[in-house]
Amino acid sequence: MVNQWYVVHTYSGHEDKVKKNLEMAITNLNMHDAISQILVPTEEVVEVKQNKKRIKRRKFYPGYVFVEMTVNNTTFWLIRNTVGVTGFLGGVKPVPMAQNEVESLLDIVINPDASKPRPAVSFEKEENVRIIEGPFKHFIGIVDEINHERGKLRVMVTIFGRPTPVELDFLQVEKM
Repeated sequence: MVNQWYVVHTYSGHEDKVKKNLEMAITNLNMHDAISQILVPTEEVVEVKQNKKRIKRRKFYPGYVFVEMTVNNTTFWLIRNTVGVTGFLGGVKPVPMAQNEVESLLDIVINPDASKPRPAVSFEKEENVRIIEGPFKHFIGIVDEINHERGKLRVMVTIFGRPTPVELDFLQVEKM
């Protein structure tokens, strides 16, 4: 029987622990044929805290672990009884992922956009932001345009009573 991908629901923040515990159990019980892969897709994001840029890993799907396996009584209960697991997506009868979902999941894992870490915060047009870096530090403006590819924003700032467009990096502003 061919292994299929299933979604396992976990406590949020326990994804890596669940993956590690499952990998240990699979090794101890020699079940590599029945459970072949366990994935927790992540991405690198840039976060600004106390005026310092930090790169950290963020999970694409918090609270979920993806498992390639053959469902039988042994594998079902091995995963279900792992600490941190709340169950399978689909309940008592796990439902395998559709092929297009599997392909997009594997594409995220295999081809992460690792060329440049993305900002941890996303901005929306007409949103108020505070400039935290550069010559306009401490100014408040309104997001006019967002360029995700370049990681830039055009913010309308009032200078001498007139709205003035200022192009800023995502990391130079913070949400209000």
